[in-house]
Amino acid sequence: MILDARNEFADATSVAHAAGTTLIGNVIDLSVARDLGNGEAPYLVITTDTEIITGGSAGTINFALASDAQAAIATDGSASIHFRTADFVTDDAAANSDQLNAGGVIACVKLPVEGVVYERYLGILATIGTTTVTAGKINAFLTMDPSKWKAYADAI
Repeated sequence: MILDARNEFADATSVAHAAGTTLIGNVIDLSVARDLGNGEAPYLVITTDTEIITGGSAGTINFALASDAQAAIATDGSASIHFRTADFVTDDAAANSDQLNAGGVIACVKLPVEGVVYERYLGILATIGTTTVTAGKINAFLTMDPSKWKAYADAI
């Protein structure tokens, strides 16, 4: 697997949206190679680039690795879900789940190779509960070696 910008879903991409499910960033077209890791399972890494907050009352957010037959991955529950994070509390830095503060690691997981079959397009869905997320950005990408990956809060 060649790791480059084509294996990146989000690079400081905004997650500011109203309550509901939305597609975040880019999708990866798996039409040519369904074996993402050339015999090995790559890792999905999602980190917080800029603190994720809500304006006013606290809410929740979770992220899912999803695939679909269309590039605009469905947000109505019909997409194939391969991994979903827990719900994280969105409020402000003092009340947020730690993962949602700048530099936080939301997920670092090996992609499942069994179970739900991968469809043609792969992407990240964010499901926001209760209230609108007013600010925040994530990074999301695939890597073969998460032990050599490191988050830098200042993006250097």
